[in-house]
Amino acid sequence: MSNIIAPNVGESITVVSILKWLKQDGQFVTSGELLLEIESDKATVELVAPSTGVLKILKQNGEKVPIGEIIGTVDDAANPSPTHLAPSARKAALEKKIDPTLIAGTGKDGRVTKGDVLQFTQPATVQPIMKGASIQANIYERRVAMSTLRSRIAERLVQAQQTAAILTTFNEIDMSKVIALRNKEKENFKAKHGVALSFMSFFTKASVEGLKVVPEINAYVEDNTIIYHDYYDIGIAVGTDRGLVVPVLRDVEKINFVEMEKTLTELAVKAREGKLSIPEMTGGTFTISNGGVYGSLLSTPILNPPQSGILGMHKIEERPVAISGKIEIKPMMYVALSYDHRIVDGKGAVTFL
Repeated sequence: MSNIIAPNVGESITVVSILKWLKQDGQFVTSGELLLEIESDKATVELVAPSTGVLKILKQNGEKVPIGEIIGTVDDAANPSPTHLAPSARKAALEKKIDPTLIAGTGKDGRVTKGDVLQFTQPATVQPIMKGASIQANIYERRVAMSTLRSRIAERLVQAQQTAAILTTFNEIDMSKVIALRNKEKENFKAKHGVALSFMSFFTKASVEGLKVVPEINAYVEDNTIIYHDYYDIGIAVGTDRGLVVPVLRDVEKINFVEMEKTLTELAVKAREGKLSIPEMTGGTFTISNGGVYGSLLSTPILNPPQSGILGMHKIEERPVAISGKIEIKPMMYVALSYDHRIVDGKGAVTFL
């Protein structure tokens, strides 16, 4: 018998959540086969079967468990054949053309019953909810527990609004020159380096230059002390199916566009696959969020504690602009800087933008 243990996924993390079992209780699994995904407040980790045998699930999807606790077992002495089926269940499985090892047994010692087979073949139903004294047609509700990641996101957003004096200032950028430069270089850049040249690199480098001029935006408050960072680790917000994560691009002042784009691409892929490590999301000094990829024209981004500044990028939109007494059509972008007004003044925020 082999135990499946909730692993240690990072310093100071004591509890993880069962995100999703990929195998059924009572199913035969092989050593090294992917069994489940667990989630901490920062990352998702995949666990594989420690041995070959029949899986016994002890902790269900959505349950929170302490590090080191047994969440399941693999019985390496169990027979993978459907000898654990009741005769009536075996007959039903054959008639329905179902692999019986996929069915979770509710009978004695995990035996699969005929009822288990029939239940396995029934589609899920949604029950109408009561509204007042009668059932309203086509009105449904679902209760789904927050994932650990979503709970942590919610906690940090509320924390930011309760602990910092958040203010947002706006400006707009004529993107003509950046677009022209990118269009001129992007094909050669991709052919030579194997990665695309994105607007994010331009904004990340520009942010570093702005932070050098207004260093308090690259600082944070600790009690009655201001801690200044003399380096630039920029968090890049990435939207995923599980929620927003912020991998960190290190020492941006020391790397060029090629290194930046390669790292950004790698981090974005990891983020969407849920494979970011704890260190890859820890220790940023400033954050950039690009709502423009979703079509957002304007927004007020929320600080990522304990940071004191976050830049919001938005959709590039052609607009009429007055230039030297003439109206011209220009590709414009609104940008927003949310900042901690405890240490950043309005002059510094506007100067940064």
